[in-house]
Amino acid sequence: MLPYKRADARAWARENLIGCSAVTIPSYSADLKRLNERGIRHDVAMAKELGFKHTLLCAEVAITPEENAQFTAWAADTAGAGFGLFFHAAFNTLAENIEAVKLAEAAGATMVLLSYPAQFWPTTEQQVYDYTKQLCDATNLAVMLFPLPAWGFERIHPAGMPVPLVRRLLDACPNIVAIKSEQGFPLPAGICEMYHHFRDEVVISCPIEGDAIPLMSVMKMQFSGTSNTQWMSHYYPRAFELARKGEWEKAMQMYWKVNPARGANGAATQAYIAGTNVLNRTMWKYQDWLAGFNGGPLRAPAMRIPDRFMKMLRQGLVASELPVTTDPDQAFMVGRHPC
Repeated sequence: MLPYKRADARAWARENLIGCSAVTIPSYSADLKRLNERGIRHDVAMAKELGFKHTLLCAEVAITPEENAQFTAWAADTAGAGFGLFFHAAFNTLAENIEAVKLAEAAGATMVLLSYPAQFWPTTEQQVYDYTKQLCDATNLAVMLFPLPAWGFERIHPAGMPVPLVRRLLDACPNIVAIKSEQGFPLPAGICEMYHHFRDEVVISCPIEGDAIPLMSVMKMQFSGTSNTQWMSHYYPRAFELARKGEWEKAMQMYWKVNPARGANGAATQAYIAGTNVLNRTMWKYQDWLAGFNGGPLRAPAMRIPDRFMKMLRQGLVASELPVTTDPDQAFMVGRHPC
């Protein structure tokens, strides 16, 4: 049962959408034919242990709506009450996303991260509005809007999702409770504009760890997510909480200490995303494995991670004095809890 009613979702988010959200990529069996329950439970439990208050159950990994519901049920059972679980609305069509969100809601999801299919190719603002509203109307779950250049909406407006469109959506969809603000990424224009206009109505999230802590010197933020920060172990939940409670200088001391890891992540990410606009989930899975999460294989069309990036990411953690496994890289594809 949801801890809020649809009409009260924004008030609930103000009180409960606090802290940092991890991203949990599902683990699979060695033959990739089924989900790996032990690996999934290990990763959810570890995210909670590290201080994360929520996690995104990543669906951009060739998972079916039914499998995603099982993934959600195991995560809900492992984390227990009070730990937020984001359904990832990243399936192939609007209809499939609606099917999957209903299954995830029944299985224990607490929120939605709204995504858009690669096949969704709008040419008008109204088409973006219609898609978004239909998905929001189809669920009782609280929804986090996600303006992002990867959707390609800049063909309609340079901001992708400009202020007037966001205004219309907030007026029409009472269960939109937060905005994951990345218009104009990697510039901070999106987070600044959304914060300026909508901070008194919905929770404004800066998911980019490297931006969020510095911006908290001038912005009051209660939540950051969803992004792959769990590979930095306990650092981000602790630094974010310090900054949220006004101890910004202490947060910045932690921020600079982990800069080698941040730099390694940025270099590896840009090497992949430039020209492709696709996140390398295998790299995210590897980074998590370095920090003690399960690891293991992903289904095709999973991207590869070259050895040179593995070395760079590992050494970034070492230089930052963050937890990092001593296991050899060849153990990554096996995983800590193989099945």
